[in-house]
Amino acid sequence: MAAGLLAGGPPALAAGAPEPATTLAADTYTWRNARIDGGGFVPGIVFNRSEKDLAYARTDIGGAYRWQEPTKSWTPLLDSVGWDHWGHTGVVSLASDSADPDRVYAAVGTYTNDWDPTNGAVLRSTDRGASWKKADLPFKLGGNMPGRGMGERLAVDPNRNSVLYLGAPSGNGLWRSTDAGANWSKVTSFPNPGNYAQDPSDTSGYASDNQGVVWVTFDESTGGAGTATKTVYVGVADKENAVYRSTDAGATWQRIAGQPTGHLAHKGVLDAENGYLYLAYSDTGGPYDGGKGRLYRYATATGAWTDISPVAEADTYYGFSGLTVDRQNPGTVMATAYSSWWPDTQIFRSTDSGGTWTQAWSYTSYPNRENRYTMDVSSSPWLTWGANPSPPEQTPKLGWMTEALEIDPFDSDRMMYGTGATVYGTENLTNWDDDTSFTITPMVRGLEETAVNDLISPPSGAPLISALGDVGGFRHTDLTKVPPMMFTQPNFTSTTSLDFAETDPDTVVRAGNLDSGPHIAFSTDNGAHWFAGTDPSGVSGGGTVAAAADGSRFVWSPQGAGVHHTTGFGTSWSASSGIPAGAVVESDRVDPKTFYGFKSGKFYVSTDGGATFTASAATGLPAGDSVRFKALPGAKGDIWLAGGASDGPYGLWHSTDSGATFTKLPNVDEADTVGFGKAAPGASYQTLFTSAEIDGVRGVFRSTDRGATWTRVNDDAHQWGWTGAAITGDPRVYGRVYVATNGRGVVYGDPSDTGGGTDPEEPEEPGPSGVCEVTYKVTNQWTDGFQADVRLTNTGSAAWNGWSLNWSFANGQKISQLWNGSPTQSGGAVTVRNTDWNGTVAAGSSVAFGFTATRSAANSAPTVFQLGGRTCAVR
Repeated sequence: MAAGLLAGGPPALAAGAPEPATTLAADTYTWRNARIDGGGFVPGIVFNRSEKDLAYARTDIGGAYRWQEPTKSWTPLLDSVGWDHWGHTGVVSLASDSADPDRVYAAVGTYTNDWDPTNGAVLRSTDRGASWKKADLPFKLGGNMPGRGMGERLAVDPNRNSVLYLGAPSGNGLWRSTDAGANWSKVTSFPNPGNYAQDPSDTSGYASDNQGVVWVTFDESTGGAGTATKTVYVGVADKENAVYRSTDAGATWQRIAGQPTGHLAHKGVLDAENGYLYLAYSDTGGPYDGGKGRLYRYATATGAWTDISPVAEADTYYGFSGLTVDRQNPGTVMATAYSSWWPDTQIFRSTDSGGTWTQAWSYTSYPNRENRYTMDVSSSPWLTWGANPSPPEQTPKLGWMTEALEIDPFDSDRMMYGTGATVYGTENLTNWDDDTSFTITPMVRGLEETAVNDLISPPSGAPLISALGDVGGFRHTDLTKVPPMMFTQPNFTSTTSLDFAETDPDTVVRAGNLDSGPHIAFSTDNGAHWFAGTDPSGVSGGGTVAAAADGSRFVWSPQGAGVHHTTGFGTSWSASSGIPAGAVVESDRVDPKTFYGFKSGKFYVSTDGGATFTASAATGLPAGDSVRFKALPGAKGDIWLAGGASDGPYGLWHSTDSGATFTKLPNVDEADTVGFGKAAPGASYQTLFTSAEIDGVRGVFRSTDRGATWTRVNDDAHQWGWTGAAITGDPRVYGRVYVATNGRGVVYGDPSDTGGGTDPEEPEEPGPSGVCEVTYKVTNQWTDGFQADVRLTNTGSAAWNGWSLNWSFANGQKISQLWNGSPTQSGGAVTVRNTDWNGTVAAGSSVAFGFTATRSAANSAPTVFQLGGRTCAVR
């Protein structure tokens, strides 16, 4: 599996001291996610041990998040990762500093093989992930590699927090920083860099990589404040030598005697109060595989090892990985059978340090199950997958790939765990011990982790229909709400391509991947309901698909077979001639018999409904196949083509003669996507959008004059790594753009001067009653700009349902980007309204937002803040 609702995100990633953005956005946009809530693998959840409600989650390709307790939601922390370092959206480990809760660290990098062109890094923050500095490493890290659910590989010494350790993959051993993550060096005394690889014969380097050093755990009882912790435990991907210990603050290391062999230690969690190190073992590295496993307890004082597994090894068909201790009651331990895919994952709980166990569900008489829990997925109803399984399988499932499991260290009733699709949790966990039911719900709002393959925004019906990896795709009738279900009938594992009939938007087609079943489906009600088509012989994957302008016919270029065409809804297909297999296909948006294709530098045209194609004489197009093109609605033969590579033609091309000739735009250095949206007021030509490099700056750009000039609409705080799969404007809302990301879901932007779009749930002028308090703090400042954080507290006795905070700048400061709120500014007067997810503020609670802004020499702080006509206290 791959893998927030936001009105912004953190400021830009910095290599050293904070710097102003390379190029400020020429138009200030408000950015949000089209809500899906989850959708990918969450391999790690980390609670801070000294501050209540401070928690983080890491994803394998979609960045890191911080928990927002007032809204019970997550806020993204790595949206500032840019195109050239897209791999840093993969987070292999997180560490939250309990000695200084403002400090948090992330070890980033997506692949250790050549799929990721850059080395890994350790990011460090002194403001809980609002801003970052980076320490580059001389090796790669693998946030999306096998073994990514083991850990945590990154750890802060709880007694001397300037000391950190990082377990490295690929034989690179154990690394240490003694200056709070700024510099790193190899611990040369550590004896074992690991030797386990999932598949040593894999020539791609993906499954054959040595999974390395996989976790670090400190015994906080062996040190004092300011003194390095003496005893440190380290887990290694080596089935015969899995656990090492240092008793001299990392100077020397020894393999712990008497340890079990034959398995990998996925986790090592210490209960220092009772002197037990708990270990979860599996026969493989996960996160998908694992057929056998054990749980062990190591007595740190005596060196005794005890097998505390809840079931006999012969009865396991899974490994153990998720592992946590209740810090309020350290004798309470929980673990997961992470690789029990069928009928469900299993969670085990012990209240006597592993002496005896109970489990989340058990058989009464097979195949009937009795669950200790109930599941309420009404906030994310698609988690049922629209399934109706036979017992013992149930829907929704308790989970799969459950390698992250944490009991809140301040609240024995709260537990969170990650799955391959979401974060689940409960707030009445101790009901388990009373043999009464506890409730599991998604705790994932704000965490968006889908990889997006294609996007369409029809002129009528749903404003957005998406093609996604792993969860297929969704039809959004309201961008601020989670759709009730992904595409079903059939339910593709990944949807690879979407199209609709331009003059009949109720006709929609999608193509995708499915292990067993059809690879194409059709809808006649704008994607609300679907029915499967029939595959031509040999089809192995979705490829690309195009619908005729009037919906009368379709052209499909699937994997495993050549290009085909059909009339009607794909009950039979005929091979197309004159076009190579694997070509990207699109339709003319006016002439229902005209289709286009592209493959290996050649553009192809069909004027007979896709039966025959002819190669265009156009030259100078990209030689490779990293190309995306679209025909403009309402203008026959008007085509825009984006793509290329750095070693050849790369950019944006335009044709007005059905591809007979193309003109390369001289002002676009590189371009990877192209899309169209509603024309600007007073303009006759539709707005163009592209993910591109223009004037040396990578970003998302808009043109309202056919590409003659371009405006950057994102900024360095909102880059989302790689955005090269798809982009489209909205034909009904000027300026709105939908951007495909590879792990941060569908983000959409609206010009801030339009009030952030026309979503129906946005309050026009919220005005809560009651008194308020504001804290305004400048957190970073540079020559012509600054960053500030604002905290607004409800000091009244009633909850707010929507808020709108006003102030005035005295020195010409102008907001360039704001997150966790929706801003407008006229002169010095600023208004910040709530987003759709943080409008409810309980009495005594707070809501926070931040922004970057330009400034002149002076930068005096506002002194008067008003909320709903009332003046707030300033702190």
